[in-house]
Amino acid sequence: MFDLGSLEVALAGTIFAGQLHFSPVTDSTNTDALEAARAGGAHGSVYFADEQRAGRGRGDHVWHSAAGEGLYVSVLFRPPMPAHRLPLLPLAAGLAAADAIRAVSGLEIDLRWPNDLLLSAPRTKTSPWGPLSGPRKTGGILVESKTEAGEVAFAVVGVGINVHQTTFASGLATPATSLDLEGRRLIHRQPLLVSLLKSLERETSALLNPTAGEMIPARVEQASTWVRGRKVEVHGPQACIGVTAGLDEHGFLLVDTDAGLVRVQTGGIRATCGGAEAYGTEE
Repeated sequence: MFDLGSLEVALAGTIFAGQLHFSPVTDSTNTDALEAARAGGAHGSVYFADEQRAGRGRGDHVWHSAAGEGLYVSVLFRPPMPAHRLPLLPLAAGLAAADAIRAVSGLEIDLRWPNDLLLSAPRTKTSPWGPLSGPRKTGGILVESKTEAGEVAFAVVGVGINVHQTTFASGLATPATSLDLEGRRLIHRQPLLVSLLKSLERETSALLNPTAGEMIPARVEQASTWVRGRKVEVHGPQACIGVTAGLDEHGFLLVDTDAGLVRVQTGGIRATCGGAEAYGTEE
């Protein structure tokens, strides 16, 4: 469990101070934050839980959220921001999550557009489900928002990170892992939560600054092996196969296909291996 008193001390002076809402068990922290947003909840409100019974990922995917094993947190933001800049928010959240994981565990995160937190360096360690190399998913981001008259009314940023898990569901499109398994030591959730929230405050503030906000796509490109020079299959409304060619100024993915350059605004990507990769149930 979390020590709420110590969390408040650690977050003093941030936008989250006095706005922590903890539930031992909930259906979904994103649902909690969305309900609070519609009821007039304040900017910087944090909803987190020890367990989720109906955790959600992007595209209605299930996010397995066992008690005490992961970090399940959603933050309500009310940024003074035009709606056309919203696609940059999940990218900024990805940068924040990667920084927090690096600071607490020493592990380097690979960002897979638009919302996956991966560990991609090959390893020889044998896990409980066999030796692995290539991308392993340790977390994800879900942003849900409402706009009014071309402005952002609110945005909920949900982050799920596998911390202590040692077993995972079968049939996942990308093998899963956890920070404990990868770091080969116990990673504590409380300092990870503090680091994540402070990073989110920093990155969302940068997003509101025109100069710093313009740098987010380039920063994501530097933090990712997926957004340039990777042969991928795009699934979703703009399904295609091609080679990633970077991000545009809005954070949309560019994919060079046989039919020309495709600007992918929504969907997900997987690496191809002599063609399309088979998809399973995404966590």
